[in-house]
Amino acid sequence: MSEIAKRLETQAIHAGEPRPAICGAVVTPVFQSSTFFCDAEKGYHGNRYIRLNNTPNHEVLHAKLAALEGGEAALVTSSGMSAITTTMLTVLRAGDHLLAQNNLYGGTYDFVTHDLESFGISYTFIDANRPETWAAHLRENTRAVYCETITNPLMEVGDLPAIARFAQQHSLVSMIDNTFASPVNFNPIRHGFNLVIHSGTKYLNGHNDIVAGAIVGKADAIERIRLKLNHLGGALDPHACFLFNRGIKTLVVRMRYQNESVLKVARFLEQHPRVSRVLYPGLESHSNHRRARELFAGFGGMLSFEVKGGGEAAQRFIERLTIPLAAWSLGGVESLITQPSLTTHAGLSPERRREIGIKDELVRLSVGLEATEDLIADLEQALHAQ
Repeated sequence: MSEIAKRLETQAIHAGEPRPAICGAVVTPVFQSSTFFCDAEKGYHGNRYIRLNNTPNHEVLHAKLAALEGGEAALVTSSGMSAITTTMLTVLRAGDHLLAQNNLYGGTYDFVTHDLESFGISYTFIDANRPETWAAHLRENTRAVYCETITNPLMEVGDLPAIARFAQQHSLVSMIDNTFASPVNFNPIRHGFNLVIHSGTKYLNGHNDIVAGAIVGKADAIERIRLKLNHLGGALDPHACFLFNRGIKTLVVRMRYQNESVLKVARFLEQHPRVSRVLYPGLESHSNHRRARELFAGFGGMLSFEVKGGGEAAQRFIERLTIPLAAWSLGGVESLITQPSLTTHAGLSPERRREIGIKDELVRLSVGLEATEDLIADLEQALHAQ
């Protein structure tokens, strides 16, 4: 690809694509083959096989994702959780200790608290807003720190540059889940992070039609993770790779529209008498707004808010909506809405949810590509009927 074409919009469409095009096809085709002819001169590494994550469809995605995040190399996986778990199990081994942000996505939290111990790995949760407290949690065996760009579902933006600096100062591997921001809004590698993780199911794909994950970083680190992934078997199939690649091509225009749309929705909700609190880093009322404004190109397509009247009132509100769909996941063209206490964070105890601030009346809204005015009108009628 030309050195001239470095802007994100162009990279999302053209980076990694085979040139010359295969049989003149403008779109990279699906290579629906589990295996390929061997290159005997390369030995084992000359084998192409879906489980080895090195088919033509994989390679296009790897080059495109590395270009978007500014990394040397990338790797796609069968799910976002596969990306998270494989990365952690590559970076950490028995006897190691992990520092992790104290307000994580429920699946990540469950893996850290329920599974790492069985591998002989210990952990400590840290407050991402209080850098002065982190050193006290260091141990001789601390090897890594893990955080999220924007936390799920409370929309917290930790002191991300400080986390990256802290990791460098103490020779830790810094890992960040950049799903909510996407490379359109934030580039962790430029701020010093070692490994960037995505649930590709969300904004990168953007169409609610596949499950995938991605990891970006330096080439040697990604190669180590790939070998682990090969053993664990979390490969992405060729057709999912094709859909993933297709979705990425519209990432920039989708994300920018969602940035604008959600800010309007958030401002509407903030003024509504039946909403007690809105959590969106684009709002001046958000505790991390100033930091988000300094770090991000946009504030993302996700927001959370609390409906007055408790959990049952929140359920009734969701039932009255006609545009947002009550479904898991996020980041697609369709607006999706959930109650985290009943879905994404249902695995946490009620005590733990209260401790980190996830109330029963908390609602998480992923704003899609519908007309903003239609979404606001729908939210208004559902809230008015309370």
